[in-house]
Amino acid sequence: MQNGLLKNYGKTISKGLIVGGTMLVPGVSGGSMAMILGIYDHLIMAVSSFFKSKRKNFFFLLAFSLGGLLGILLFAKPLSLLLNRFPMAMMYFFMGAVVGSVPMMVKKTKTKEFSIRYPVYVIFGFITVILLGMLPITGVDGADGGLALFLGMILAGFIAAVALVLPGISVSYMLLMLGLYDTTIEAITTFNLAFLFPLGLGLVLGIVLTTKLLEKALYVHPKPTYYIILGFILGSLVEIFPGVPTGIDFFSCVVTFCAGTASIYALTALEKGE
Repeated sequence: MQNGLLKNYGKTISKGLIVGGTMLVPGVSGGSMAMILGIYDHLIMAVSSFFKSKRKNFFFLLAFSLGGLLGILLFAKPLSLLLNRFPMAMMYFFMGAVVGSVPMMVKKTKTKEFSIRYPVYVIFGFITVILLGMLPITGVDGADGGLALFLGMILAGFIAAVALVLPGISVSYMLLMLGLYDTTIEAITTFNLAFLFPLGLGLVLGIVLTTKLLEKALYVHPKPTYYIILGFILGSLVEIFPGVPTGIDFFSCVVTFCAGTASIYALTALEKGE
């Protein structure tokens, strides 16, 4: 039994490592990667219903968080180098991973009969992400400090949390849209608590409220919720689409796209085999 627990925690850490490593990639959603890896539902339930099984949920979230932190530390720099050296090929890899996850997402809906409502849910999710991407990039008001700035940072943290929880919406883009991406990176580097505390407070509040709503939606209306999430994920393809490759890039992009799709099928096969 102890070996089984260690194996489960090892899987959780490894999945957290992948989510953390890819979360800082522009346009790539941490929620999407968690959904692709098959750990998203468990995360939502663990956060939303934390006190129903405190010990179990605590160790699960701790394992995932440790993996995520390790992923950021280990993969952020190599991924950044790869994105700078092979930007188009890398983005096609992530697009392949998204496309490869579609059958798994449809399977989660447990759909037995087709309904015209299902494509409508997907289109709704897709359009929502596209519209978010069209919002003008603005800064948070209240740069002069005081209560207005504090409340503004809490609101910004709340909005970032929604992007963090919902698949298909990139946290990095959301911070960029709020005019806070560079400032947040600098604040993390310099450990600026005056900036990070209200942002973190809003982030925690947003995560708790969003996960509770999602848990209820997944329980009461699973099919519409999964189809809308599928729309979110497909909508993220527009954000990360780097354009049509030409010349030698065409062949490298085909290879990386197929590799991204194959990696998801391999992960799914491993899950089934356990």
